[in-house]
Amino acid sequence: MLLFCKKSYRKMEHLAILDKKRKLLERILTGEKTIESRWYVSQKTPYERILIGEKVYFKNSGDPVTVRAEVERALFFDHLDEGKIRDILREYGSRIGISEDYSSALIGKRYCTLVFLRNVALIEPFEIDKTGFGMMAAWITVDSIEKIKK
Repeated sequence: MLLFCKKSYRKMEHLAILDKKRKLLERILTGEKTIESRWYVSQKTPYERILIGEKVYFKNSGDPVTVRAEVERALFFDHLDEGKIRDILREYGSRIGISEDYSSALIGKRYCTLVFLRNVALIEPFEIDKTGFGMMAAWITVDSIEKIKK
């Protein structure tokens, strides 16, 4: 099933933590990567919990938050199998920053969120406190980013 996000009256803010080795943050800044994707076995945020106009803050693992973007739109996919994963990567892979060949690494994932980014900007760097979200949390959704700023 494919779902589209809608405008909301109550905005949330999101923090996406990226793998520094893959240089994803740099690719977002250059405009090469215009879609952030999240692939999960079970439903986890941001699946169906991100809306048009919300802000997404980005940081490389181990580094401060340095980039902010706005959600242009989001797509949600469920009941993924190898064919659906390949279809998603065929259509969106170049904007996600991964090729169709990467599909084998995603086999077993059942849910996918694609977050289309706009108004990407460098911001004054800040550190965060992930207490209560788990050390391995790679996506955090909060009422306000101020709640996790150090």
